[in-house]
Parts: sequence; structure tokens; C-alpha cells
Amino acid sequence: MKKITLICMTSMLMAGATTSASTPPVENFKYTVDKFADIEILRYRVPDFETLSLKQKELIYFLNQAALEGHDILYDQNNKHNLCIRRTLEAVYINYKGDRKSEEFAQFTTYLKRVWMGTGIHHHYSEDKFVPGFTAAFFKKAVKSIDAKKLPLSKGETVDALITKLTPVLFDPTVYPKRTNQAAGVDLIKTSANNYYGDNITQAEVEAFYDKMKNPNDKEPVSYGLNSKLVKEKGVLVEKTYKVGGLYGKAIARIVGWLEKAATVAENDKQKDVINSLTEFYKTGSLKTYDEYSIKWVKDLASQVDFVNGFTETYGDPLGMKASWESIVNFKNIEATKRTQIISSNAQWFEDHSPIDAKFKKETVKGVSAKVITATILAGDCYPATPIGVNLPNSNWIRHEYGSKSVTIENITEAYDQASLGNGFAEEFMLSDVERKRAKEFASLTNNLHTDLHECLGHGSGKLLPGVDPDALKAYGSTIEEARADLFGLYYMADPKIVELGLLPDKEAFKAEYYSYIMNGLMTQLTRIQPGKDIEEAHMRNRQLIASWAFEKGKAENVIEFVTRDGETFVKVNDYQKLRTLFGQLLAEIQRIKSTGDFEGGKNLVETYGVKVNHALHAEVLERYKKLNLAPYRGFVNPVYTLVKNTKGEITDVKISYNENYIDQHLRYSKEYSSLPTYN
Repeated sequence: MKKITLICMTSMLMAGATTSASTPPVENFKYTVDKFADIEILRYRVPDFETLSLKQKELIYFLNQAALEGHDILYDQNNKHNLCIRRTLEAVYINYKGDRKSEEFAQFTTYLKRVWMGTGIHHHYSEDKFVPGFTAAFFKKAVKSIDAKKLPLSKGETVDALITKLTPVLFDPTVYPKRTNQAAGVDLIKTSANNYYGDNITQAEVEAFYDKMKNPNDKEPVSYGLNSKLVKEKGVLVEKTYKVGGLYGKAIARIVGWLEKAATVAENDKQKDVINSLTEFYKTGSLKTYDEYSIKWVKDLASQVDFVNGFTETYGDPLGMKASWESIVNFKNIEATKRTQIISSNAQWFEDHSPIDAKFKKETVKGVSAKVITATILAGDCYPATPIGVNLPNSNWIRHEYGSKSVTIENITEAYDQASLGNGFAEEFMLSDVERKRAKEFASLTNNLHTDLHECLGHGSGKLLPGVDPDALKAYGSTIEEARADLFGLYYMADPKIVELGLLPDKEAFKAEYYSYIMNGLMTQLTRIQPGKDIEEAHMRNRQLIASWAFEKGKAENVIEFVTRDGETFVKVNDYQKLRTLFGQLLAEIQRIKSTGDFEGGKNLVETYGVKVNHALHAEVLERYKKLNLAPYRGFVNPVYTLVKNTKGEITDVKISYNENYIDQHLRYSKEYSSLPTYN
């Protein structure tokens, strides 16, 4: 599970972490790389990379390469035409001989940048299809103007046929309008544009197919459908498994090649076994092997270098079963990890004192580990947009029996913080100097702490009752799970235990996170929604659900209120302790829904509080936000790693550079890591 960062105001960090001599200092580092549409592209530092041993640097280099080799997979998962579109657009961008200073070419370039950001033709966050700012006539002229050999033509396909095929996909808003549809009352499979399911398959058919596989008495069920595409062949449903020799086999074989190199320089035998188990999963596609790998990965706590590589999160599937491909490579921030170790070492206390019903609590919390990490590469569904925290594995029985790993990605939060300094967001939307002062003093600390609690304890808390299907909540499962983790973190941030453990300096600091969370859930996250739209994305639904529920349930005591000043709306929290009580009550209800598999209860909560938008307030927020000239979304470029070798060809060092820009990076990735056929 991932914790996605809030809108770009977040915290106001004033000083960077201590770094090695050759890591660029915070004050001299250029965090902003590019800005277009509603996107700002940042870069991130990798502090202390130079202090790692040569063996660790080699390991990171090989794992980084394994991450980048999956570049094409997510494009194809997001829509079956994405690779064809990206390759066509890139060919035009590189080879176009017309007026490159014209407005249409500028719009063309912006659209290509958006395709890179969204890993396809849909917005990375709202998942709505974005329509080009250039015309179909320009597209036709531009494609026909370049050498046909440079275009991704299928066997026997003409340039005109390519244009005819892609034009409605690009320009008709009714064709593939939503990548992952979560709307109630429709067939979620037929109305979603992603490529996890073949043509002419219905939601009922998918659910029936996997229901037949499941054994309610199986205490160690695999994650059915996680690493496959479900298609019809001669009218019969069959799975096409992602593996070497299977679907996405060419890319996976290259991933495996780099993983095998990584295994030769593993830090220890346990880590080597983890890597070898992952390669075995990629070769066989066996979900039992995947569970074995996940258990070994959870148990490896000694290694400083770590990674995620594979088909992991299920947000992109409207039924929450099939996983997108992603990778993050990282190493432990040893000093900052002391904070998360305090949390994980007290996991049983937090579980025992949770406000949920006792029958939903874990009697014994096992294997909860947490650390703060420094990311070295982002890839797949973690690039260009990335989470700020991760808790894995997602399998409920593995989490119950073996625990989970939680990470907070602090060099990413540093980049967000530094790029947000002085942007005017707090002055525009926070109620008064009281809230702004508290945010300036505590927001960076409390935001990171909330991420720690969300990932380490929130996702790892509670249990399903015997016989409850992990997929029982279906389309609402992701929202309910994210709300559960957020509420766990929010509830405990105001607990005296947090101050006792030294995680916050005093009993007032938690208010910085409470205020920003409620303001974001009720108002400011609406900057990410187009006028007239409802909320679709799971994390956004979660935040509005929590904030709106607390607002309504606290009305009688005026816990939260909207204040109008000079015609502008602000959020005011009048009673922070009562707000904490409300968080606890909602956490108890959401845990009940999760533990019992109460689909109707989950649906009612999400649809009542998490979906509908106050359109008048939305219009006001958009107008006020527009004045700030800020981008509501952010993505990243990765550093570039280069091997240094001696005259014998032996690796003597790995150098890191921060100079590559957004366009050059994506064009290079498409050239060096594009191994899949245009259609898979």
C-alpha cells in the first residue's frame, strides 16, 4: 500500500539533512526541472550515496537497471494503445522538420510530456483522458512528414492506417474516457480503459472466474489474478501470465538479467535469497512463489540496501485484484530510521490501545518493521509521480503471520518541502497566522510522522475475521484500506504516548497535521478535480470521506466549521480533542467494515462522504488557487548513475549525476529500456 503525498503546500522544512561532501547541499540544489499543464517536475537528492561501500553501490546500480527495464510494462497495462501512441509521438518529436516554434508544436510537446507523466493517455491521478491542445489535422500532417521507418507500424500497416487508428483514441473524449472507472452502478470492467482485461469481458464474468478459484477455507490464499491479463480465447476466459516466456516476457527477461547480477553482490545470504526468489517468480509466474518471496523479503531486516520490483499495487484495477508494475530502489537512512524504530517497537501497545472492537485486533503483532529510506531510482507506477511511503506486502495472511515492512521516503519529502518554500499556499488557504505558524514549526515533522504511522502501523493493524474474502469490498476496498491507515495515524498523533516516546516535541504539535488534513480533505485537494467532476481516485476519496464525515458528525458541537471572510471560505477546527474522538469512532467503523467484509457498509460510507463535490466551493478553490500559479501535481526525474571502470574493466566506483532534464530522460529511457512489442 502507498501513501500518496498531499497537495504541494505540505510542510515548510527550513534546513536539509547532513550530507556527504559530494552530495549537493540543499541550498544549492535546483529542485525544479520543468513545469507544464498542471504538473511541476522536480529532482531529488540522494544524500550519502557516496558513503556507501563499492559493493553496495554496485548492488544499487544493478537494481536500478532492473527497475528501468520495466519501463514499457505500465504503459501497456494502462491502455493497449499507449506504447503505440508514445512511440509515435516520440518519433514525431525527434524527427519533425516543420516549425518547431509554432503554437501547435508547443501544444504537441506539452501533450507528449503529459503522456510521459501519466504513463499513457490518462491523467496519472484523476485518470481522466486528457485531450490534445493540437488538432487532428496537425497530428496527421506531422506523422506523415517523417520517415515511415521511424514509426511503430504493425506488420502490413500503412501510415494512413496508423493515423486512422490513433486519431479517435487521441482526440475523441468518448473513446477510453476513464482509465480506472470507480463509478457506482456501471460495469467497471467494460467502462475502464486499462489493459488488465481483454475486450468483450464483463465485470460479472471476471468476478465469477475468480470466485471459482477461491477456497474460503484456505488460510494462505494467493493473490488471485495479481500477475496476469484475463482474456477470451474462442469464448473461454484464460489468464495470460506476466513472466519470462509469457506476457511482457521480453522486458521481464531483461529485469531478471539485472537481478541475477545484483544477486552476485548482495549484502548477505538472506538478501541474495530474496533476489533469487523474485527471479524464480518472474520465471515461473507462480503466485505461491511470489508469496514465498514476499515472506523472505519481509524477514530481511539486516540489509541496508532494499528494493521493490514487480507487480505490486492493485489501485489500477477497478476490482482491486490485478497489479501494476513498479520499482523503487533505496538504502536505509540510519539516523532518521531511529524514529520509525521507536514506532515499530511499540506496535503491540498501539494495537492493544486502538479504539476498534477487540475481536478485530491482532492478539500478537508480528514482524512490524519500519525505516526511513533514501530512494535511488523510481520506476513503473512510482515514476514520474511517486508515493512518500510504502507498506508491503499487501497479502493479509502474510501480514498477519509474518508482518510487513514500512518505509517513509524522506529524500522525496525533502524535495517536496524545498520546492514549496514561499509558494503562498499557506497564506491563501490557512485561516490565520496561528495555523501558519504551527505549520511552519511542525508540519514537516508531523507529515512525516503521519506517513510513518499510516504505513508502519495503520496498514499493519487489525485483522480479517475467519472466512472473510480479502477482496470482499471490491471497488471500495482501496479507499477503505487507505482511510483505515490514515485514521490510525491521525488518531494516535494526538495521543500522549507520542510525546512520551519523543516522536513529537509537545502536545500541541499534532494540530499542524490535523488542520492541514481537514483543510485538504474538505477544500484544497479539490484543486486536483476538473469542474463538474466527482472524486474517483482512492486516496482522494479517502481524505474527503474522513474530513466530511468528521465535519458532519461534529456539527452538533461545532468541532469543525467553515468560516467566510471577505467572500472567501476557510476551514476552522474549534476542538482538536473532539476531532480526535471522531477519528477514533470512524476508525472503529471502518475496521469493522474491513474485518467483516461488509461491502454495503463500505459502499455507503464511500458514496455518501467520499465521492460528491460541493461545486460552488470547488469553483472558489480553483479560482483562488489559480492566482498562485502553482501546479497541483508533481513528478520527478531520476538521477543518472554511471559505472566507473579501470583499464581491466573492473568496476571501481558508481557516479551519480543530477543534470538530466525531463525530456532527455524520457527519450533516453524509451531508447534504452523499450523492449516490448508495440502491442502485447
